[in-house]
Amino acid sequence: MTIYETESTFPLGAEPTVRLDSNTLADDRTVRISIPQQPQRQPQQQPQRRPVRPLRIALVSEGTYPYHPGGVSLWCDQLVKGMPESPFTVVALTVDGRESISWPRPQNLAEIVNMPLWSPRPRVPHRPPLTTNGPVKEAHRRFLNGIVRADEPGSVDEFIAGLYGMFTWGQVGDLRSALIANDALERLQWAYARVAPPGTGALTLHDALVISDLFEHMVRPLSYPPIRADVVHLAMNGISALVAFASKWAYGTPIVMSEHGVYLRERYLGVDDSWPYAVRLLMLRFHRALAQAAYRLVDVLAPHSEYNRRWQMYNGGTPDRIRTMYNGINPNDFPPAQGEPAVPTVVFVGRIDPLKDLHTLIRAFALVRAEIPAARLRMFGPVPNGNEAYHKSCLDLIDELGLHGSAVFEGRVPRQVDAYHAGHVTALTSVSEGFPYTVVESMATGRPQVCTNVGGVAEAVGDAGFVVPPRDHAAVAAACVKLLQDSELRRRAGQIARQRVLERFTLDQWNLAYRAIYDDLVMKRGVMR
Repeated sequence: MTIYETESTFPLGAEPTVRLDSNTLADDRTVRISIPQQPQRQPQQQPQRRPVRPLRIALVSEGTYPYHPGGVSLWCDQLVKGMPESPFTVVALTVDGRESISWPRPQNLAEIVNMPLWSPRPRVPHRPPLTTNGPVKEAHRRFLNGIVRADEPGSVDEFIAGLYGMFTWGQVGDLRSALIANDALERLQWAYARVAPPGTGALTLHDALVISDLFEHMVRPLSYPPIRADVVHLAMNGISALVAFASKWAYGTPIVMSEHGVYLRERYLGVDDSWPYAVRLLMLRFHRALAQAAYRLVDVLAPHSEYNRRWQMYNGGTPDRIRTMYNGINPNDFPPAQGEPAVPTVVFVGRIDPLKDLHTLIRAFALVRAEIPAARLRMFGPVPNGNEAYHKSCLDLIDELGLHGSAVFEGRVPRQVDAYHAGHVTALTSVSEGFPYTVVESMATGRPQVCTNVGGVAEAVGDAGFVVPPRDHAAVAAACVKLLQDSELRRRAGQIARQRVLERFTLDQWNLAYRAIYDDLVMKRGVMR
């Protein structure tokens, strides 16, 4: 019987160790991996009380705060500023560690830990190479089994066991040397052969090296020193979760995970079609296994919509650990618009990104112009690095449809509220969303919405506009035309929008809810360290 210890912790400065269990040496596939434990105390009944000092919160995200703009970064900034009594450590998973900070630093942001995923090597002290035999081999085997057996019972446990072993060894040795060694590549080829669909061929040595290199970059957080905090809060699922796993395995730190969009769904939508089939399949199974592992290990799941909650339930979240947490804003920052533009105008606010599906919005606007020749489409938002080709494709589509001059990109606006005030209607045609700030902010200004039915968008909009199927430009156009041509309908929808925000989506409600979650987790854990 395989025994894998996952609850032990080691004190700061202690060396994690891995040893073979003499009772299982007859079966070379089974090892015991353990970490020295702190002395155990007999539990004593303690009266319920609040923490004796401000909580130390570690906030973890990938590719967002404090280096990049966007809704997730705004959410992170709100969370830090909303709890000025608590020191925050922000852990940012970045590309190469050379990114520049783009957000003003709140006073209680005590530390920024930059963990580059795509630098030549992890930024950790030199560690000796690891040989892929014995327990290191076992950890790698279980990691791969958890990936290729993603649909089978027990695969999540197998994957977690593999990650735990890799964390154990990654703290004392060079994990990269083990993951791209010759026998590791052979193990990957053998594992893939078990699940390769008929007719797709074997995993070539080249593709095995490519996918192993990708895996090494993805699991780099397991090689960094575990973060010390009272609570680790993940802004998203995925690779960020590995930072939290390390703290949980090292110090027993409880984990909260928020999800804006559905990380796993967005990995499927954004898969690189230029990769060979085998590489795509293994990467998607890796992301699925990792997402399910997080749903299993996280103490509190805090999805930003009921839509996300259903995804979490389907992939392993349990109802007792899930608390839906809608995003909140300060309505005073987004006052109602005074009047409307002179020309019928549709506004989009957001980053220029394929997930926002601006092609559908532009095609819809061509139909709007056919009904209302004076109409304009104003699109506000930055073009993130790497999205330049998508931006050009949007400009090409505008020219192709004869919309030059009437459909325009205007970049970032100094005050986002001015962008919402610039239109009669706010449109969002995304193919994936969580609970978007732009919808709630625009609603606070009293603007009606035309949005696609993805993520928690319908939960935000309610009766404050129209929600239509994604990728349906005709439905988007019909909704925009109806609102642009009916001033009384716009007025009623705008009033409903503002009132809905005041009743459901304020920042004060949001802050109090997160404070309660943190306090509850720390009290359940016991003495603060």
